[in-house]
Amino acid sequence: MAAKVSPLAGKTVDPNSLVNVPRLVTAYFAGKPDPAVATERVAFGTSGHRGSSLNNAFNENHIVAVSQAVCDHRRAAGITGPLYIGIDTHALAEPALVSALEVFAANEIDVVIDERGGYTPTPVISHAILTHNRGRTDGLADGVVVTPSHNPPEDGGFKYNPPNGGPADTDITSAVEKAANAMLENGLKGVKRISYDRARKADCVHRRDYITPYVEDLANVVDMEAIRSSGVKLGIDPLGGAAVHYWQPIIERYKLDAKLISAAVDPTFRFMTVDWDGKVRMDCSSPYAMARLIGMRNDFDVAFANDTDADRHGIVTRSSGLMNPNHYLSVAIAYLFAHRPQWSRDAAIGKTAVSSAMIDRVANKIGRKVVETPVGFKWFVDGLIGGSFGFAGEESAGASFLRRDGSVWTTDKDGIILGLLAAEITAVSKADPGELYQRLTAELGAPFYARIDAAASPAQKALFKTLTAEKLGIKQLAGEPVTATLTKAPGNGQSIGGVKVTTANGWFAARPSGTEDVYKIYAESFVSADHLGKIQHEAQAALSAMFAAG
Repeated sequence: MAAKVSPLAGKTVDPNSLVNVPRLVTAYFAGKPDPAVATERVAFGTSGHRGSSLNNAFNENHIVAVSQAVCDHRRAAGITGPLYIGIDTHALAEPALVSALEVFAANEIDVVIDERGGYTPTPVISHAILTHNRGRTDGLADGVVVTPSHNPPEDGGFKYNPPNGGPADTDITSAVEKAANAMLENGLKGVKRISYDRARKADCVHRRDYITPYVEDLANVVDMEAIRSSGVKLGIDPLGGAAVHYWQPIIERYKLDAKLISAAVDPTFRFMTVDWDGKVRMDCSSPYAMARLIGMRNDFDVAFANDTDADRHGIVTRSSGLMNPNHYLSVAIAYLFAHRPQWSRDAAIGKTAVSSAMIDRVANKIGRKVVETPVGFKWFVDGLIGGSFGFAGEESAGASFLRRDGSVWTTDKDGIILGLLAAEITAVSKADPGELYQRLTAELGAPFYARIDAAASPAQKALFKTLTAEKLGIKQLAGEPVTATLTKAPGNGQSIGGVKVTTANGWFAARPSGTEDVYKIYAESFVSADHLGKIQHEAQAALSAMFAAG
């Protein structure tokens, strides 16, 4: 069954439920995780180690151990260039930065931090790494972003980007995780550390203007002149995140007709409207979290927002309000491949296995190959670096694309350029992305897409690892013959961590959650909402039968 929507969803957060920041920060330093408890160990998911200090999942010991593990990895891999580090606006970001700098400086790592002591979006770190490494074979840079992405205010996060600029692959994260947990188990033996006072004065800690190089380079990836000359009116909401101090320089540098909805930064995120379950999340793809900007849709030609580390985008149009991420990805792909003549004719489209099949239909229309991968932006890094992917995106509102000349821009998700692309599309096409999506559906069919969560015990979640087409045994789905049952992504042969079943006019995919006792069912129909419901019902029935059989 789908999760029940809270009656608080879409309403401004109740002041009585705001996170207690002093308590949160105190717990970061005072709490001591027990590595014998699974939930208190270092655990790298698709976007680094995340958790809250209030339950001993993100504490000082975690960060010094992970930071030392990163130092050891750099040494083993021969990475000798600068380590670019950025933070978002979550309350635990500043304390974690302090801990990390104490370790990096003790290890004499050349670390680059924001010169103003400000916030740095994930794509800016990726851009800085790639800019430094362009044309180099040694002295390569890498980076760290201290962020739990759009997670609630009580969470912290710490993720590592190697010299390719994108999310670290499983080999790296597994090694860092293993080494960090060994240090936790041995009382932080092996961790080098100096005081913060010494660290911030150390010769190896450098301060840099992250904003100007990124802002000035934007014209090489988005047609900023087209936006300016069109006079398209823009609304921009950073949702109190790391992009907050980037948008005004962008507006001024390119003379855009744009309004910054709010420049407020508050670690409680008291200005947010709460998400579907009553929690505060800076999820720019959620209509509940985006209620403020959606309510202003008629004030602008197009508006957009970012999550807390600005690697995701939320696009709001006059014609359709907040766009489903899959819908916007489809429009962006159709537009970019028609308006980037310098891109290779062989440049493909990267998409995850749970993204809309509308992308495949658009790709077929424009004569481009689709490379379907498991969930995780790390699978797109090589394609973006080499230019073999013109565009890569995920259904969770994360994407990036090449520079206008066909070279790499970022290898991590960039919500800033996806917002600006919506402005370019509106300026050049004289129609907003919502209107263009309606034109696509009139030609290619309208999909009905949804994701639901269903309960699953740890033992049931583990069954996904051994799942096969034979075990699932689905021959027909919602009245249509099954055309494929996949446990590996067709684009790269890697495990999707679950299963995907397709027919001519629909599909579903199921994957266990890495953090909750649920599994996720993604489903889509090109027939009707009722047909989508049948797909979902039959998917759950088949998976329940698999659980019962063990």
